[in-house]
Amino acid sequence: MDIVYIRDLRVDTIIGIFDWEREVRQTVSLDLEMASDIRRAAETDDIQYALNYKAVAKRLIAFIEQSEFLLVERLAEEVASIVRNEFNVPWLKLRLSKPGALRGAYDVGLIIERGVKP
Repeated sequence: MDIVYIRDLRVDTIIGIFDWEREVRQTVSLDLEMASDIRRAAETDDIQYALNYKAVAKRLIAFIEQSEFLLVERLAEEVASIVRNEFNVPWLKLRLSKPGALRGAYDVGLIIERGVKP
């Protein structure tokens, strides 16, 4: 299994359960590892056979900027669903964090894995 990854993709969105969080955009950060067989892309040097990380990032940025979830858990599940279904990714690992959300901590968040490792 090969991994295509995006690290520290930062997007501003409405996220949180407190009243002030429903009014102020906060930054979320994503680290995403996606299973992809890169051999054909490597052999042909052709983007059509690669997992296009720019297309993935653009889709996630657009989605997250428009979203207004209460919980990072829900946002993580939605992101995982988009990547798996729209980009034909059989397995992914997602780290989603809210930098500065907890005083005294750099960030808080969660890590999920979805799908079956090929």
